[in-house]
Parts: sequence; structure tokens; C-alpha cells
Amino acid sequence: MNFSLTDEQSALKETLIKFIDRDYGFEQRWAVLRTDEGWSRTRWNQLAEIGVMALPVAEADGGLGGAGVDTMIVMEQLGRGLVLEPYVGCCLLPAALLTRGATDMERAGLLERIASGETLAAFAHTDAGRRYERHSTGTAASFVNGGFVLNGKKVVVLGGDCAEQLLVSANVGGDGASLFLVAANATGVKRLAYPMQDAQRGADIEFSNARATLLGPQGGAQPAIDYALDVACAALCAEAVGAMIELHKITVEYLKTRKQFGRPIGMNQALQHRAVDMLMHVEMSRSMALDAAMAVSENNAAARAKTISAAKVLVGQACRFVGQNAVQLHGGIGVTHELNVSHYFKRLTMIAATFGDTDWHLARYSDSLLVA
Repeated sequence: MNFSLTDEQSALKETLIKFIDRDYGFEQRWAVLRTDEGWSRTRWNQLAEIGVMALPVAEADGGLGGAGVDTMIVMEQLGRGLVLEPYVGCCLLPAALLTRGATDMERAGLLERIASGETLAAFAHTDAGRRYERHSTGTAASFVNGGFVLNGKKVVVLGGDCAEQLLVSANVGGDGASLFLVAANATGVKRLAYPMQDAQRGADIEFSNARATLLGPQGGAQPAIDYALDVACAALCAEAVGAMIELHKITVEYLKTRKQFGRPIGMNQALQHRAVDMLMHVEMSRSMALDAAMAVSENNAAARAKTISAAKVLVGQACRFVGQNAVQLHGGIGVTHELNVSHYFKRLTMIAATFGDTDWHLARYSDSLLVA
């Protein structure tokens, strides 16, 4: 199999590398982090100009029709720069969800606006107390006066603080999950926005008789939800690889420059072994992230789930190992806000826990083996 990038993919990678190096240094990121919004609309528009927003949207819907490997290229660089803009929550997830869960007419225009960066949408799925459960049970939809209304609460909605449109999973009379479109500023919608541990933004959203538009067939949204969450998991694996590559690089440089007793601590063989072990986890994660990226286009849902859960397990283990060792090798300064190491560590920890932690995906992988 040829793992070489195409000319277009190489150009995309080089453009993103330049963007991160020029516009997303640690001090520049700090400046964005200190704003009330916690992310930059200017940076979002720059990413849109590069074509990042259009990448996961099909050409027929006004996008570029990129594949899983294209998304992996993007996410690696976003991970390297610890980008704060809600790309997964407000672009990747909604694009995958609308592509599989809405009709051509229903998604017309909305996907095009997402692809241009004009509109931010977020997927409100997790019910309070449900943790990683993919089947929505806590939010109810009912048909009232010629239209649907939603009642319930969604928690930890990625990008839910800034999204203009909300894609909400809900049940209609026990028929199974349905997908609804709700304007974020609609009557009956209440948002509680907050920064998370890794400086990404989220929101808890309450719906009280909020007017909603049904997308796709009633009770038939679960396959689209599973697909979208698998796409997001594959993207997070790639982001983790980019963050771990940079964190390993920072740690090795520190071992070369930090001196004790008149010589660099990197001359200590035990610390060299630690750095090599970190690199092994990074390289294994890179292979699994590539496997997950290619599995996104797998038509067999069970095979896709098996591959992506396997990748999420190994990458999650690597996130913990690389992050903890980087902090330990830096000593006490490794957990301070003033050093970028702590920021990478927090992001890797959150990636490992997002859309299913290691234990959850290991159980999912085990279930797939039993079914097979």
C-alpha cells in the first residue's frame, strides 16, 4: 500500500505548518485564550480560507470532498499548535452528521455555509448522566401545533457556546433517535457556556418547548450519529498524534539543555530510555491514527467501529504515557501554566476522555470481537 501523500495533500500540510508557525505560537495562543470568547474568529476565517472547513463537506454540498486521510493531515497540525478554534465540534461533527442524517434538500445551504466558515453548528447529543452512551434517551421531542418542540438538557456540547445552529438528538415517542435542527437563539433554548480543562469551550444546553425542525427520517438517526462520532474519534486520534509529536520534541530539547551537576540531564541513560519509550508510543499512535482515518470510509459499520475503537484505545494509552512522562521529565515546572508542556498534557488527557475513554472503547472493541 502506498502511504505517500498526494501533491494536493502535501500542499495542504505545508500551508497548515506555515499557519501554525506564523499565527499560532504559544504567546499568540495565550492572547486568544485570554479573550472572553476563548477563540478567534479571525483565526477561524483564516482556516476557512485555507479550505479546512470545506474539507469534510462533499463537493455536491459546496465543499472539497476530502477523505479521512485529508482530515488526519489537518488534525495533526491543529494538535501541534493546540488550536483553540472549535473545528471538531463546529465543523467536522456537524458535516458528518448532516451528510449521513439529512436529505439533500434539508442540508442544502447549511453545509455550504459550514464549508465557507460562515456558520458554526454544534452537535448536542450527550444527555445529563449518560456519559459516553451513544443512544439518546433523555431529551424528548413531541409534535405540537404543526411542529416539533424539544424538552431536555444536553451537556458538554463541544462548540456549543458559539454555535449559531444546533443539531440535537432526541426521541419521539420511543421511536429511537431522531435528529433536529434548532437555532441557538430560539425561544426556549438556554445555554450555560464554560471553558474546559484543556481551554477548549463547551456548553450545557437546556430545551424548554423549543421549536425544532426534523432532519431525516423520524427515529432513524442512530446510524448517522454513530458515523459522526466515529469520524470525530478518528480526528481526535490524529490531533493527539500531532500534540504528542510536539510534546516529545519539546521534552527532548529540554533534556539536551537542562543541566545538573555541570552536564545536560539528557546524558542520563535512564532519561534517554524514557524519551525513546515516548517516541515508540508516538509512532504506534501514528500508525493507528492512519488506520482509523482510512476506516472512516468503511461502509461496514461494525468493521469501522472495531478499527476506530482499537485506535482510540491505543492512542488513549499513549496520551497518558507521553503526557505523564513529559511532565515528569520537566519536573515541577511541567505542570505550570507558564510552560506549554502543561497545556499539551491537559489537551491529551481530554482527548483520551472525549467520545469514549480507553475503557469504553476497549469494551466496544471486545463486543465487536464477540459479535464476529
